[in-house]
Amino acid sequence: MKKLLLLLTIALYAFSPVRAQDPHFTQFFASPLTLNPAFTGYFSGDLRLSGNYRSQWRSIASPYITGTLAADFGILKNSIPYTDTWGVGILALYDKTGAGALTSNFVAASTAYHKGLDVEGNHTLGLGVQMALVQKRVDQSKLIFEQQIGDNGYDPSLPSGETIMNPNISYLDYNVGLLYSGLVGESSNIYLGASYYHFTQPTETFLDNNNNRLSYRYTVHGGGSFPVNGGNRIHFSAHYMRQNQAVETTMGAAYGFLLNDMPDAPTIFYVGSWFRLKDAVNPYVGLEFNSFKVGLSYDMNVSTLKPASNYRGGMEISVIYIGKKGDSNKNGTLCPKF
Repeated sequence: MKKLLLLLTIALYAFSPVRAQDPHFTQFFASPLTLNPAFTGYFSGDLRLSGNYRSQWRSIASPYITGTLAADFGILKNSIPYTDTWGVGILALYDKTGAGALTSNFVAASTAYHKGLDVEGNHTLGLGVQMALVQKRVDQSKLIFEQQIGDNGYDPSLPSGETIMNPNISYLDYNVGLLYSGLVGESSNIYLGASYYHFTQPTETFLDNNNNRLSYRYTVHGGGSFPVNGGNRIHFSAHYMRQNQAVETTMGAAYGFLLNDMPDAPTIFYVGSWFRLKDAVNPYVGLEFNSFKVGLSYDMNVSTLKPASNYRGGMEISVIYIGKKGDSNKNGTLCPKF
């Protein structure tokens, strides 16, 4: 019974037009192009490849699955000022709720320009824009309606009384973001950003009407890092996200242990935790080596659902590869990692 109640709660949360949220990640810092288009091309290297995979509520029923693949890189490095960065990128996202009642596919292209604010480029301000093609599909055979629940429970042979006129929909979507990044002293850095998604509020409806518009989502986020104990560093980050009445506030930090004495090719072990207010504690471990950074986190549910979830939430893994050719960090700014 506890599992059934939790599953129904999750389903209502996912499909309710009042509280619905975009797919997003616990490791928001490892999925830069879904957090803020202004992150496009802003990293210490020439090419960044990233992927994320999230499986949520597997212990309760069919898991909710979200995955991304992305690539971004800088362009015209010899044609723009030394202190500036211009990036372009592409993102693909797949999201499946429950047993596949709702599946979503996104393909997005983004670009961002970061302007150096001082002669050394230690402080930058970037503007990013993103355009996405969104496709969504509802499988009515995998939905349960009130009319199909009788005295003996769910009976799929009973008529649902509902007709989904448009089980497949698609539309164009547009997002925009700002990002400031700067050095503090000689070896610390901070960044602050804000993004605004769905700013044209495209129509999104599976029914025979066109008056349901996708609610905008805005995010304010920031973070930074500072050195401790020689080559080790503490990285911290937080973000506040709101879409309709759904609000998410997350904050946390990770300690990075430098395992070798090669600052240009470091091997770093990360351990830390993030906390999603009134929802979950998210322990995190990561390893950076040979241009790769791999992160693993788990959501320990502490919300009002915990009696049914038994504190179990979602597993998430991220992989980032950054390719470099020579001196790829043009301006010396410590680019955001978390």
